[in-house]
Order: sequence, then C-alpha cells, then structure tokens
Amino acid sequence: LSHIPSAGKVIGSLPAAGSWPPSSNTGLEEALTGADVVVIPAGVPRKPGMTRDDLFNTNASIVQTLVEGCADFCPEAQIAIISNPVNSTVPIAASVLKQKGVYDPTKLSGVTTLDVIRANTFLGTNQGTDPKDTSVTVIGGHAGITILPLFSQTGATLSDDDREALTVRTQFGGDEVVQAKAGAGSATLSMAYAGFLFVENLLKAKTSPVVQCAFVESTLINDTPFFASPVKFGPNGIEEVMDFGEISDYEQGWLDKLIPDLQKQIQKGIDF
Repeated sequence: LSHIPSAGKVIGSLPAAGSWPPSSNTGLEEALTGADVVVIPAGVPRKPGMTRDDLFNTNASIVQTLVEGCADFCPEAQIAIISNPVNSTVPIAASVLKQKGVYDPTKLSGVTTLDVIRANTFLGTNQGTDPKDTSVTVIGGHAGITILPLFSQTGATLSDDDREALTVRTQFGGDEVVQAKAGAGSATLSMAYAGFLFVENLLKAKTSPVVQCAFVESTLINDTPFFASPVKFGPNGIEEVMDFGEISDYEQGWLDKLIPDLQKQIQKGIDF
C-alpha cells in the first residue's frame, strides 16, 4: 500500500510486546489516536464448507479488541466493520461501545458494498449493459439468504428463472470465490474494491451528503435492531436511515424468510 501513489501516508503499527507492569497496547493506540474513520477488515477468511457464521469465535474476539481500542483512543471516529460475520460483529461493536459509554449509532456501520457491486455486475452482465450504470439497492444483512437485492427497482426486465438465479448468485457470491480458491482464502480483490468505495463515500460525505447501502442500527423492521438499507451519510456520520421503498411479491417472500435468520445472527453478537 505504501508504494501506491496517493496523498495518503501509510504507516504500520505492530501490537505492543507484553510488559510488566501491564500497559495498554501502544501499537493500537498509535494506529487509532486522532482517527476520523476506522475500517476493520481484520480476521480469518472462510474455507470451503464454512459459512460466515463459522468464523464467529475467532473474528468476534478480534473485533471486540479493536473496537475497545477505538472506544479508548478515537471515541468519535466513524467505524466501518468488514470482518465477518458482519450480521454479528456489528452488534458486538455496538455492545462494546455501549459498555465503554461512547456508543453513537450514527458512527457505526457494517460494510455491505460487496453485495451491491456483485448485484450490479451480475445484472449488467445479464442485461448486456455497463455495470457502472447500474445501481441495485441491497437490503437485509450480509450473509447468505439475509442478502436481498431489489432488482425490481432497477427497471430491468427479468424472467422468473433469471431473477431467481441473479438473487441466489448475489446471496452466495462469496461461496463461489471460496470454492474457486479451494482453501486459499475468500473474496479479497472485490472486497478491497468494495471497502474502498464505501470509505471513499464516507470521506466525500464530509463535504456533501452521500447515500449508500450499509448495515446499521435501524427501526425499519420490527424486532430487528440492525438492518442493511440505503443510508444517508453526512459530515458527522449517518444522517438518515432511509426506507428501501416498494418491493415485489418475490422480494417480499425472501424478506419474510430472511428476517428470522438475521435476528438470530444479530442476537448471537449481542449475547457475545
């Protein structure tokens, strides 16, 4: 990263070696102090046969430690969580910040942009159009059937078979990569691009509001405290969690199916 020509300066801070008497992690303190935006992609990737939920035990602890650092060293920073399972790690982050007395729901997001760029790419390929001219709203969560692309809102004409295939491919696009890599990791390049888009939009929102999908604290769905939908970001973080609009009967069927799964995954994070 430090070889890429940009205005950003790249530094690395290793975790501090253990000392006696024990002290705070000075490496983490150095990395986080003064930060306006913190992006957390840390954790282990999936292997074939694993769900994002299988990563829970390892990644939950990593996210907890890093968010504790955010609470201590940059409590007002916007935090963007990429570490899977996002449906659980975002609630974990919220709980940690609440325990530290610094929770602000306008500053915490789960990054679901990869679902959006997959939906845009797959629909563009299907329609023979430039995916950059496509913008699919993706709601729900960020794992399997909790991912719901709203193709009905794009104006594209799709057969029943195509709509089903595109929806399922968007939901399980990550599995496609995990299987293709055969144990060597999960989606990295597309995730890096999605993370870049999300964070660049956070920075653009410092001067002019930006709307993008994200997994955030929400009241859109009863008994579902976190949900992905279009979100309006401004200079200080989330300004408005927006409604996702009218959806088709097909999409409503998926929404009804995904909510119990999403609620369980959120609760798992809260219980941690």
